Amino acid sequence: MTRTTTHEHTPYHPGTVEALRFHTATAAFRDGTDSPREYLERCLTTIAEREPVVRAWVVLNEKAARQQADASTERWRRGEPLSPVDGLPIGIKDLLETRDMPTQMGCAAFAGNFPKRDNAAVWALRRAGAVIVGKTVTTELGGPEPSPTTNPFDPRRTPGGSSSGSGAAVGARMVPATIATQTGGSLMRPASFNGVWGLKPSQGAINRGERQTASMTTHGVHAGSAEDMWLVAVAIASRAGGDPGRPALHGPATPPPGRIPSTVAVIETEAWARLDPVSRSAFEQVVAQVEAAGVSILRRRDDAVVERFEQALVGVTDLGSEILAWEHSWAFRDLATDRPDDFSARVKRFFFDTADRLGAAGYEEALRTRAAVTATYALLGTRVDAVLLPTSSGPAPVRSGDVPGEPPVRWPTGDPGFNFPSSLLGAPAVNVPLMAVGGLPFGLQVMGQPGTDARTVAIARWMGENLVPVGV
Repeated sequence: MTRTTTHEHTPYHPGTVEALRFHTATAAFRDGTDSPREYLERCLTTIAEREPVVRAWVVLNEKAARQQADASTERWRRGEPLSPVDGLPIGIKDLLETRDMPTQMGCAAFAGNFPKRDNAAVWALRRAGAVIVGKTVTTELGGPEPSPTTNPFDPRRTPGGSSSGSGAAVGARMVPATIATQTGGSLMRPASFNGVWGLKPSQGAINRGERQTASMTTHGVHAGSAEDMWLVAVAIASRAGGDPGRPALHGPATPPPGRIPSTVAVIETEAWARLDPVSRSAFEQVVAQVEAAGVSILRRRDDAVVERFEQALVGVTDLGSEILAWEHSWAFRDLATDRPDDFSARVKRFFFDTADRLGAAGYEEALRTRAAVTATYALLGTRVDAVLLPTSSGPAPVRSGDVPGEPPVRWPTGDPGFNFPSSLLGAPAVNVPLMAVGGLPFGLQVMGQPGTDARTVAIARWMGENLVPVGV
């Protein structure tokens, strides 16, 4: 297996690029041949090497991380780890509060913001013994304004957004896992672009703590393996629970074993027309392998319920964007009024201007439309075990700026068309790093019904373990 360590474009293939894993290291912690402190030092060495180009971190807290790793080392030495993720070095997206680091949200208006309290997920991770290494870069307020982070496989390209640093840090093997968030495509698209596993749980399945302002926002995990992804998610949910009034993510304490589905639906969505032919070929090769394994495949041309769902998905990117804009505008409107120069033109246009155009009546109509799409998806759930679709509209695009005198580019961190469905539906989704297009990562997305997180992860894991990686 090759390791990606250069700063230039390094061709990626999921069958040869070795991801950083944590769960495989704990046996050595127990027998004393390795330790959480030594593991952390290897991570810090990689960060020092790659960070000048990748720029995944906004704050690093190396002193505190070393203290946490030393405490974890002692627990493993005594045979008393707090959890399977005790000692795991992890990055926290800089939208989430941390008691020992500022939370600046990629926005000039929050420069120096230091609330000195932990988000619920961060609190839970500390209780589980994880090592909080630092805060990963986010786009401005988790919106469409691009961040300085670069793609670890080609610095000319975007790592995606808004969880830019979270995806890039795992893709660059800096840490084995990070916490990301998603409202539209903020977790899944970076997972695809950076070649990492990504779990966007069911809506509300992981307690968001202070981040309750948007109805589609979820906490999730980027990781180098399906096992670490699940262990981190469970470590949080079993301690902090779900959002107020919502059930927490449920499932086994250990990673659910791979499970072959009986029937899956291949969903195109409105983004299908924007999927380039080479990426479509890679995706179809994966689907062919699933079918060859004996899984029944339903497509829109085969089944009226699938076609009905496809029709319901028309316009969901705009629909989700409107809901997001209305809800986010109320969280930041007063600050934007007082300090307009501290917000980008893109955030003003696509958050505040969109919300103003929508209005309260338009927002309520959007909610009714979302409910109708959700009902159609529930009907599809009676016929299939999961849904398959690409995680992105191809590999990461080259980073490009706005054209002077023209409106800001709508999606500079990548097209979210394949991501909005899971966000709008509150459904669990998993990115499986199974494909490469032009030497760059391109992910397979497995989506389940709300509340079926463990089953969805099990199906995704079966695909990751049994399908042959595709490179085109």
